[in-house]
This record gives sequence, C-alpha cells and structure tokens, in this order.
Amino acid sequence: MEAVILEERPDTGEVLVNGKRYMPDAKGNLVPIETIRPADRLEDETVRKIMAFADELSAQISRFRGHTMTDLGEFDALLEQEYNTTKGGPKGNRTYQTFDGLMKVSVQVSEFIDFGPQLQVAKKLLDECLIEWAADSDPKIRAIITRAFNTDKEGTVNRAEIFMLLRFDIDDPRWMEAMRAIREAMRVTGSKEYVRFYRRANVTDRWEAVTIDLAKA
Repeated sequence: MEAVILEERPDTGEVLVNGKRYMPDAKGNLVPIETIRPADRLEDETVRKIMAFADELSAQISRFRGHTMTDLGEFDALLEQEYNTTKGGPKGNRTYQTFDGLMKVSVQVSEFIDFGPQLQVAKKLLDECLIEWAADSDPKIRAIITRAFNTDKEGTVNRAEIFMLLRFDIDDPRWMEAMRAIREAMRVTGSKEYVRFYRRANVTDRWEAVTIDLAKA
C-alpha cells in the first residue's frame, strides 16, 4: 500500500496529498484545486491576505495595551512611593496629561452589575403600588416598571430601566422601600478597564479622540 504523504500550507489554505493540491471546504472535504471556481479561489486569497494583516494588527494593539497599562502602573507606583498618594477616584478612573495640556490618557473602569434576590422584593412592592394607584398612576412610570422586570433573551432583567426607576422621587413608603431593595440587590460581579487617548492643538480647543477602534477610524 502506497504511503500517504500529507502537507498542509496554512498561508494558502491548501493541503498537498501525495503532491496533489486540494483545499478543504466548509464541511472538511478535500476538493481538488482545479475543480474550484476561479472566483472562489480569488475570494479565498483576498480574505487570507486581509486576515494576515488583521491578525498582525490585533497582536500589535494587544502588545500596545499591555505596555500602556504597565507604564501607567509604574507611574502610579512611583507616585505612591514618593508622595504617599494615588491617582484617580475611588472606582479607579484616572486621567494622565502632558505638561502643556495638549495630550491625555484616560483610564475608565466599568463595573459589571448583577442583581440579587432583593430584586424580587422590589418587584412585589412596585406591583402593589401600581395596583393601588391604578388609573391615577403615571403611564410613563408604569411602562418603565413593566420594561424593567421583563426579562430579555438572555433571561436577565433590563438594567437600564431599573436604574431609571431610581431617579423617580415618589413619596410612598412602599416605593421607597422598593428602591432600597433595588440598591441592596446590586452586586458588582467584575470590572473592565478601558484606555482612551486624546489630543488637541490648543488648550482652548475641545479634546479629539485618537482613534484606535477600526469601526470608528
């Protein structure tokens, strides 16, 4: 039996079987090169060329972010060592700026918030309010309550609408107790740091973001 010699060429997507050229299709079948339409081959080559640049750029951005956070971390450590102080607010948001005021780096910390069982207590109290208020209740508030506790496709409540409820100042003991239950139900389950870069030509100008996001370039 003749031995099968197989060689893969990731850069072109080709697979050589005993010297003959094939390409795997989406189902994993090896298709002889000569039977593939020229348009499909050209599309494949174009996507592979673009993806090679995309992978390289993605790795470069990842290294840049790592270097950025390291540099800022070293600066923060120096501040704490020399002046016994830290930069930024209690949640970790902080801004670094050049001496001439024309460039700045902003680090923003976004918290991921989940809700505990107290949220069900809040819903029960709010339902009681709506039943008693009946026709006298504000349609806007009724709609927000309905949307807040309607679960989305992932089975979670609508966080934006729940936060909207906290803005209403309603003098009803059950409403106030419901708002307290909502606040106590909030649990920070994690956080993520976002780094943004800005520059301006003069200190009187507005800050312009230095675009790194490809979708906004």
